[in-house]
Amino acid sequence: MAHIAYVRVSTAEQNEARQIEALKKHGIDKWFTEKVSGKNMNRPQLKAMLDYVREGDTVYIHDFSRLARSTKDLLAIVDQLQKKGVHLVSNKENLDTSTSNGRLMLTMIAAINEFERENLLERQREGIAIAKAAGKFKGGQVKRIDDKTFCAAYDRYQHRELNKTQLAAELKISRPTLDKMLKDRGLA
Repeated sequence: MAHIAYVRVSTAEQNEARQIEALKKHGIDKWFTEKVSGKNMNRPQLKAMLDYVREGDTVYIHDFSRLARSTKDLLAIVDQLQKKGVHLVSNKENLDTSTSNGRLMLTMIAAINEFERENLLERQREGIAIAKAAGKFKGGQVKRIDDKTFCAAYDRYQHRELNKTQLAAELKISRPTLDKMLKDRGLA
């Protein structure tokens, strides 16, 4: 019966130390940490943790939003854990899924977390719309490359001096941006 911790932050700039410190009190035997968005379940350490756990283990998390962003995903993860006979304990929500009250509270909290996330995204979209209307929004703009620079680099690409990755690097853009640029110019 192992004590396992799952710790997640969304970006490389965020620090997981606060979560780790809060979970130390549980005498964790194995840690799974990652820096990746929780918007879906395609997370390497989450998958590794789900594969690792065995009947009788307990998974500790700081709060439910670290495990999943949607009620559907959270309940799917909890269902996987329950089918394996694994309990889930959340510090922030003070919840233990080994109890019927804990399972009921989990469903309610997951719905509230999803609601809060949707509200945050809605406010973000509204803020972007206001900033765009005021001419202050700078996101999503494609880098402008003058024709002389592009033609010189593209010529090298056509003569097989550069591959696509090297061409993108020389133009200081990402591969998807290069692909879009080539398509827009009728070169793809």
